[in-house]
Amino acid sequence: MVDDKEKNMKCLTFFLMLPETVKNRSKKSSKKTNTSSSSGGSKLPPVCYEIITLKTKKKKKMAADIFPRKKPANSSSTTVQQYHQQNLSNNNLIPAPNWQGLYPTIRERYIYCDEIDLAADTVLATLYAAKKYIVPHLARACVNFLETSLSAKNACVLLSQSCLFEEPDLTQRCWEVIDAQAELALKSEGFCDIDFQTLESILRRETLNAKEIVVFEAALNWAEVECQRQDLALSIENKRKVLGKALYLIRIPTMALDDFANGAAQSGVLTLNETNDIFLWYTAAKKPELQFVSKARKGLVPQRCHRFQSCAYRSNQWRYRGRCDSIQFAVDKRVFIAGFGLYGSSCGSAEYSAKIELKRQGVVLGQNLSKYFSDGSSNTFPVWFEYPVQIEPDTFYTASVVLDGNELSYFGQEGMTEVQCGKVTVQFQCSSDSTNGTGVQGGQIPELIFYA
Repeated sequence: MVDDKEKNMKCLTFFLMLPETVKNRSKKSSKKTNTSSSSGGSKLPPVCYEIITLKTKKKKKMAADIFPRKKPANSSSTTVQQYHQQNLSNNNLIPAPNWQGLYPTIRERYIYCDEIDLAADTVLATLYAAKKYIVPHLARACVNFLETSLSAKNACVLLSQSCLFEEPDLTQRCWEVIDAQAELALKSEGFCDIDFQTLESILRRETLNAKEIVVFEAALNWAEVECQRQDLALSIENKRKVLGKALYLIRIPTMALDDFANGAAQSGVLTLNETNDIFLWYTAAKKPELQFVSKARKGLVPQRCHRFQSCAYRSNQWRYRGRCDSIQFAVDKRVFIAGFGLYGSSCGSAEYSAKIELKRQGVVLGQNLSKYFSDGSSNTFPVWFEYPVQIEPDTFYTASVVLDGNELSYFGQEGMTEVQCGKVTVQFQCSSDSTNGTGVQGGQIPELIFYA
């Protein structure tokens, strides 16, 4: 049986962890009990309400506000608070407001459990609580969880949350994913859930790796959902209204003419004058002034990891008759594989059909079927995936290609098991999927093309 003194201490602990607004309201409520009951006034919600409810429209007080650095004069609650800290910290007074950060385990901060069990649907709420009550180790665990689960589907939402929670490392990781897999990120459902400020920051982004027509269509999708959030009719006028000045961050003049004529020009979002001026900007010698940014985005510069030190050709090699050339590789940092560099014909110009594939433990992560034309030189020729594929560090992936072409081709020699490409280290090993002779020492797939 717990004695009365211990019960009082537990109640006091719970009360001290409440936001100041709830405390004040609780005090006022106790003073006005008789008045409220007699006048039929509305009752205040339970004191636990603000702990379990997250409000995003106004800034919440952090734990530093609950435990102020300066002591208010004649404050009995502050005296009790200091006594409480002394009692539970072996009678050592800790005057700093972030005293919880001095303890490595959650149990030492008066919190009831030291086991962290995070889930995708609760991790943001947990991070909010960890930030509010200054539990840095729990906050770090939440951020690590989010970084691990980061993908193009949730990168835009996590970008807005990382800025709210002031987590620069997570923000940077989000931008890496959004830049490299921009078209996937912009087409995701999560993109429509971001706030206006995040929308502007994405539309301003110089390194977005996306066609401008995709950016335009994503902005219209966001505007449609925003109209629903604001209870506005789904009209062209309201879509333009909610986009506001962000509309002019879309670099419409940099679209391919076909994309503009068949897409943006017929969307109805642009005024007739804007549509006419942009057409003139495409075709006229004297170009009109536009409100839209007319300089194309820089995008990302792809890096190339070349794994051979030389290449050669012989009269009886290298032939392609539907067999697979394959190699395994691993990286030490997260990268995004955009495609492969392949050798071409050693007997003059020729066209090849290439089916490229990227797998992890037998699961296909990306594939594409395309053609490329080789000019008879020993150069490599890029073949791209539809979208860059995210590659995690310290895990082996399998790169494969099945080529169809009548001509003999060049092949690599003096292959390396480890290659340093800028800040990324790539390791290679033979693949059991290879049935056409490619391995670490020689063969096809001389280059990995990636963003980092």
